[in-house]
Amino acid sequence: MPDAVGDERFEERVGYAGHTGHGDRAGRTGRGDAFNRMDHLIDVIHVDHVDHVVPAGQGGGADRGDRQDPEGSEDRRDRTGHGDPADRIDRADEKEHAGREDRGDSSGAWDDGLIARRATEEAAAEAGVGGVEKRAQPTRIPAPLAYDGPLRSRLDALRELVGLSRARLDSKTLSEAGRVLDESAARRRLSGQHTVVAIAGATGSGKSQLFNVLAGVTISETGVRRPTTAAPIVCSWSDGASGLIDRLGIPGRLRRRPLQSAEAEALLGGLVLVDLPDHDSAAVQHREQVDRVLALVDAVIWVVDPEKYADAVLHERYLRPMAGHAEVMFVVLNQIDRLPEEAADLVLDDLRRLLDEDGIALGEHDEPGATVLALSALTGDGVGELREALGQFVAERGAAARRISADVDAAAVRLRPVYATGRRSGLSEEAREEFTARLADAVGAAAAGEAAERAWLRNANRACGTPWLRLWRWFHGRGEQVPTGRLGQRTQADEESTARQRVEQAVRRVSERASDGLPTPWAQAVREAAVRGSQGLSEALDELAARAGLPPGRPPRPGWWPLAVLTQAAMTLLQVVGGLWLVGQIAGVMAPNLGVPVLLMLAGIVGGPLIEWGCRMAARGPAKRYGLEAERRLREAAAGCGRARVLDPVAAELLRHREVREQYGRVVGVGAGPR
Repeated sequence: MPDAVGDERFEERVGYAGHTGHGDRAGRTGRGDAFNRMDHLIDVIHVDHVDHVVPAGQGGGADRGDRQDPEGSEDRRDRTGHGDPADRIDRADEKEHAGREDRGDSSGAWDDGLIARRATEEAAAEAGVGGVEKRAQPTRIPAPLAYDGPLRSRLDALRELVGLSRARLDSKTLSEAGRVLDESAARRRLSGQHTVVAIAGATGSGKSQLFNVLAGVTISETGVRRPTTAAPIVCSWSDGASGLIDRLGIPGRLRRRPLQSAEAEALLGGLVLVDLPDHDSAAVQHREQVDRVLALVDAVIWVVDPEKYADAVLHERYLRPMAGHAEVMFVVLNQIDRLPEEAADLVLDDLRRLLDEDGIALGEHDEPGATVLALSALTGDGVGELREALGQFVAERGAAARRISADVDAAAVRLRPVYATGRRSGLSEEAREEFTARLADAVGAAAAGEAAERAWLRNANRACGTPWLRLWRWFHGRGEQVPTGRLGQRTQADEESTARQRVEQAVRRVSERASDGLPTPWAQAVREAAVRGSQGLSEALDELAARAGLPPGRPPRPGWWPLAVLTQAAMTLLQVVGGLWLVGQIAGVMAPNLGVPVLLMLAGIVGGPLIEWGCRMAARGPAKRYGLEAERRLREAAAGCGRARVLDPVAAELLRHREVREQYGRVVGVGAGPR
């Protein structure tokens, strides 16, 4: 293919070889420095002799000089000593494909589609890092993440809590808990052998430089232009992390591999490192990407510099709200090479003080908490300590579960105001009795009992009174309705209005007492249930009072009443006999004898009232019991109606709150929910 395109491709191959670390070639061409600078800005595409397209980023450090240079192509062709450009391209393509087969590219080992950033063996030997590890083994699907028993129990309780609360709480209140459940389920389905760690920091903090140092090869662009990192870039140290990276939404063109070595694989195997854009970037989309990825990663490395380590945006927007995630957090003070040793120690101590004020627990003396380190990504001072701590952190394989547990804690803290107030709540027996008493008062139970008692006494007086007194009462009581002991229907408007007001007051009072101490949503639900039940309660009470009242007619009589009636009749008969005897003596029909008829008349006159008084005394007990029975019936009727319409719905809401409170207690990790 001896044309211009072939020459350009040949020049690309020569340029590729000219940047494997041989400085003499770059010096002869005079363009090595320019290629190294442009490599931070341009991704060049290698086009193989068929239609296979490979991004230029796959060559690691050896890939840096692969750029087109039409002006120097003739000089390079002279120095290579090769013949026809087409033959040279074919041989270069065959060599590159052979190199891929030797490295295991065609075996499918990189099943996650990451763009491998590998240095050539020659460049690795010159850099003193050893040869590139060959990976020809077949791809293994990593085991999914497994949560331990307590965390599973807390997640199940949170799921049950959200389900029980959907009808009482708005979706905005439950959104964070729902997000935690969704993310925990999504993370559980993915690899449990990998740990996703994000590197976050402000502009100029050197996070991208630290990212490159950890990867062992320049991956993320660094420089004075801000913002340098425009999109998240990911670097994976082992296979099987494609699902995790897909979850982060990072495209394939931004996926890289670190410099492969046995030492790096042994120390950081399973690490998936993400370089984030600047969290204080002027571009809103950059900050949005930072917030999105931070919610999905297993851990985060916060990179601060001596100038911005106390930045209010960092502490107020990120560190303080994420204080509960201290166990999955690294805080790295970078650029200590710019400070004297004493000043670096002072800055590090002040950083620890600020973190303590943020509520972030520091992992000192083998205690769980955030790891705080000082280093210089430029000079490499302290990087080894970070790499060792990061390797131990990844080897534990517990960051994902700790992150989910911290997310559950944060969701529980946000939900606490709607589930717990620290006060006792519920419907006490005293409140129930008060409600029943108010309804009984509204229905007139006490008045009905008193009326029944008076009616019983009145009937007893009529049955046991003297005939003359009964006749006199009959004469004066003609046309009056005979009392039956039943409470009459309240037909007057003022009485009905008063009864309705009493019922409403009783319902309002019991709802206030039942909702006292409850969180606002549940207190509102209790009051609404009480109000719904109070509709039509006054009419229902009147109907029940009519059905539960005394039977029509006179009240029942005790067994001694017939004897009292006969005795009273006898007293009346004595009066009649004595009177007739006296009349006969006066008329001369009978012999004069005043003593006997007078005694008979006195016995009847005195005995009748005495018997009536005795019957009245004896009737007080039965009359009292009769009135209490009438009052009890009305009270029970009113209580049953109020319980069915008001107390039961209120109790159902309280029971639901008790259930969610218990589930909330399981979420926060205690046996019973807080009151």
